[in-house]
Amino acid sequence: MHPLNLKLDVCPQELRHGLTEIAAEWPRQFTTSKKALALEFEHCETFRRGGISVTFNGTKIKVRYGRRIDAFRALGRLLGQENPQDFAETAKFDLLGIQFDVSRNGVLTVESVRTLLRRSALMGINAAVLYAEDTYEVPGEPFFGYLRGRYTCDEMKGLDDYADALGIEMFPNIQALAHLSQILQWPAYAKYQDTDQVLLADDEKTYALLEKMITAASAPFRSKRIHLGMDEAHGIGSGRYKAIHGETRPFDILNQHLSRVREICKRQGLRPMIWSDMYFRLGSEKNEYLDPSTKIPPEVVAKIPKDVQLVYWDYYHHDVEFYLEWIERHRALGSDPVVAPGIWTWGRFWAAMPFTLSTVDPCMRACKQSGIRETFITTWGDDGMECDLFSALPGMQFFAEHGYSDNIDQNLLRANFRGSCNADYDDWCKASEIDSVPSLKDPSHSLTNASKWILWQDIFLGLMDPQLDGYALRKDYEKLADFLTAASKKSPLSRRLLFPARIARSVAIKSELRRNIVAAYVAGDKKMLVKLLEADVPDLRRSVDELWKTHREMWLATYKPFGLEVIERRYGALRTRMESFEARLKAYVEGKIQSIPEFETKLEKIIETAPGYLPNVDYARVSTASTIK
Repeated sequence: MHPLNLKLDVCPQELRHGLTEIAAEWPRQFTTSKKALALEFEHCETFRRGGISVTFNGTKIKVRYGRRIDAFRALGRLLGQENPQDFAETAKFDLLGIQFDVSRNGVLTVESVRTLLRRSALMGINAAVLYAEDTYEVPGEPFFGYLRGRYTCDEMKGLDDYADALGIEMFPNIQALAHLSQILQWPAYAKYQDTDQVLLADDEKTYALLEKMITAASAPFRSKRIHLGMDEAHGIGSGRYKAIHGETRPFDILNQHLSRVREICKRQGLRPMIWSDMYFRLGSEKNEYLDPSTKIPPEVVAKIPKDVQLVYWDYYHHDVEFYLEWIERHRALGSDPVVAPGIWTWGRFWAAMPFTLSTVDPCMRACKQSGIRETFITTWGDDGMECDLFSALPGMQFFAEHGYSDNIDQNLLRANFRGSCNADYDDWCKASEIDSVPSLKDPSHSLTNASKWILWQDIFLGLMDPQLDGYALRKDYEKLADFLTAASKKSPLSRRLLFPARIARSVAIKSELRRNIVAAYVAGDKKMLVKLLEADVPDLRRSVDELWKTHREMWLATYKPFGLEVIERRYGALRTRMESFEARLKAYVEGKIQSIPEFETKLEKIIETAPGYLPNVDYARVSTASTIK
């Protein structure tokens, strides 16, 4: 992009703070040089509901915008252009948001959130949601976020101020029913339990606590929106509630509880939303969320408060028709839903872009086709937030493009990513190949997290080795590691690609090492065992050490230090087992021991998958065959 001369003193007051923050990050792009192109902004009532008109006359770029976020979106597009060009866009949504999970072990630092907010603004994303189960300060409740890096009220207020300067509405997503095992684990909260993760409904102590939670979570933010969660409340009414009140229809417990929580929000002038899945799950004989045969009784529908927005989350489907049907099913409950697709960051080291794009695209098309005006895209950190949340950036950009156009222009998508992130879109998507290995039949329909379970599986036991029968992955992973290492040098943000590069390097060796060693062991080929012992085994230990240190560096630059202990325990177990592996293998080839029983045990295939597909498995499953974790 040609250098820009941004005269803040003549910019609309509402943009100055945000433009100052962005300009500070792009010192080469913003200059007072006479060769720079003048950049002017003008608020335009024509685009009241959202839109942009950008014109260039050879010396000056004029940006006319409707909402503040549209001005920042225009700037992001300009930063990605090689040469200034006229363009115009109309916003397709009133709410186009991004949710960041700050509860599943990794709590983003304040600076990380600020960086993501700047990226979001340049993409045109106008809402940011912090998903915090317990990681926020609640006065008088010291166990909320205890030793987990909770945000203080001042930190959240500062983030809200920062978001507002960028034209972004920020609001909290807490949990007012389930997903509360982190807080309910403490003895001080036993009195609030129905089950180990669900609050005790219809109890005054619970509603007193919820009032404190809702007050604390909402107070730092300008927005009157609050997301109350209430999803996946499996077993609601089956624990202490049943012992106290007897057998009660879960639908009735859910509606009554929502009514009480809504009253709290109403007293505080808040506009609540909840995930919709429990209504559909309770109406399903299979207890499934998106079961086409689900039936919600009319009397239950009648009691769903119409001023509580239902959020339809769906991260799985590839066809527009499915989303259209379920949008209408939600409308049948009384109002337009907020629709929430997902960027697949959970249970893996790097976002799964092929699957993400193949589900977000039809979802967003369905939203526009059916007239939905509010949507936000989610990220999650299940199983320890091993993922670099910045790997979601390509998915965020793709989602944002849908927010301003009917169809995705791939060239524009790449240019806009360059403008918002100063990085190469294809490089960041390429990093997804740590899981979407070339041997897969169709990565866009695969949820495998292969790099995760290859890395973490116990090296003696090799629980997942039968899943890899017929796969030769080492060369593919080595090529990927080389590519990502080179790509990591392209820009400051691209340095993050060194993390998946190091994963690929370690997994390249580990994907075939145990199988090769067991084959040589069974064949009695001690020469081969010695060769592997002297080459691949120490190479793996070195590469894992490099990965561990890179992961630690990434973590401390992205998340608060709390939670790193979970990740480092995993590396500690891996490194300890590799040391034992090397020692016992050496003892065997030297004749000091006569056998290695783990190598003599026939392995069974744990998960059946179709040819050309690999499974998605969490850490606990692959670290040991035992249920003792």
